[in-house]
Amino acid sequence: MHLATWARDSRALAALAVPLALTQLAQVALTTTDTIMMGVLGTEALAAGGLALVIFNQLRTMGVGLVTSVGNQVATAAARAELARPDRPDDTVPEAAGADEEVRSLVRAAMAVATLAGIAGAVVMVLIGQAATLLGQDAGVADRAQGMLAALAPGLVPCLWFQAVRQFTVGMRRPQALLQITIASVAVNAALNWAFIHGTFGLPVLGLTGIGVATSSVYLLSFLALYASARRDHLLAPLLDLAFWKADPATVRRLLGLGTPIAATYGSEAGFFSVTAVIAGSFGAAALAAHTAVNQLIYIAFQVAVGLSHAASINVSRELALGDFGAARRIKNTALAWGAAVMTAVGTVYLTLPDLVLRPYFDPNEAADQQGLAIATGLLAVVAVLQFFDCAQNIGVGLLRGLDDTKSGFRITLVGYWLVGLPTAWILAYPLGGETRGLWLGLLLGLATTAILLLRRYNQALTGKARAATEPAAAAA
Repeated sequence: MHLATWARDSRALAALAVPLALTQLAQVALTTTDTIMMGVLGTEALAAGGLALVIFNQLRTMGVGLVTSVGNQVATAAARAELARPDRPDDTVPEAAGADEEVRSLVRAAMAVATLAGIAGAVVMVLIGQAATLLGQDAGVADRAQGMLAALAPGLVPCLWFQAVRQFTVGMRRPQALLQITIASVAVNAALNWAFIHGTFGLPVLGLTGIGVATSSVYLLSFLALYASARRDHLLAPLLDLAFWKADPATVRRLLGLGTPIAATYGSEAGFFSVTAVIAGSFGAAALAAHTAVNQLIYIAFQVAVGLSHAASINVSRELALGDFGAARRIKNTALAWGAAVMTAVGTVYLTLPDLVLRPYFDPNEAADQQGLAIATGLLAVVAVLQFFDCAQNIGVGLLRGLDDTKSGFRITLVGYWLVGLPTAWILAYPLGGETRGLWLGLLLGLATTAILLLRRYNQALTGKARAATEPAAAAA
């Protein structure tokens, strides 16, 4: 690849990947703020709030999966409009007008899917809250978790509305407002948390439930801010139609057909890491603490992979719509190269500054923390390698999504996570006596298998699409 081509591809990738990665990191700060505020209220509040957030995040993540393909569909339609009117941004070209109406239809359908998923998820959250004691939870924890889940439930709909509009702006390659809005939401969330917890400014004293009220309020405010920003954008405003009650049923079914495997993939991945946490906990509190710490480190680095994955996915959809299969191949290589560069830098920090990296989680001067710190330090070498494959498999899922192939991604992650990763982790942890280190080596193998299979599938699928596109042209000639 020529240097000029590499630089051009890198700029196109970075234009989406950088704001998306920073937005993801800001969202991590949002949940971290909630957790810190829970800790201020005491151990029982932290346990109850943590339980409520786990349930909320599982449903939110799967709901986000349902609308994630919208960005790819919008990018494809926008590229067709660009082809139809290369010289003027108006609707006088029939093909361009049709592509623009397709974008509007996609936005309406995305809002319909988000609304249905948000309402269904909210009902499930309330029901789980009422059944928390039946799930073996302490009565006091279950009661407080129920109140927080009831407060979080109304926030799921605007949260998914925000994601639907977000995918629209990303598909149009104009995501700039996302970062500013998300950063502002962190500050607003902290202020509202404090106000609702303690009843400042004349508000009622809600305690833990106040954190749920604040979070739901922030999701609504974030959606309104993103909508207002898009309405001020001269390219986005004419295409932004939120009338979900007018959504075309066929378009809704198409989005659900693409989004359901994505939601299942997200749910499968979350479940995979939840099971590994249970396994780690069987080796004692110190092992679980070490597992939690290194898992959080990976989760932070993973947000960079998410940005690269979404950016690569959108760019693949665009290039395929433009008929440039060579560019679609280069996007894969460019995304993987930048992912490897970032993970190399992060891994170097892990290996050279382990005490600094783990300081937020363990106090080396506390006897109770020393065992957990020792285990976590030993895991950093494994984690430094594992995150390369974690990044690559996430990029692979995004690349396949760019081909509208979401089912293959789901099937491959099932094989990598559950048929390879989890059994290997169990064998290395228990029969072979590797305990926590063996567990993480199993995770590494599972993620490596997933990454290899996903990238191989992408190459095969892209080759098939390129051959199918050239055969009619050759026949016509």
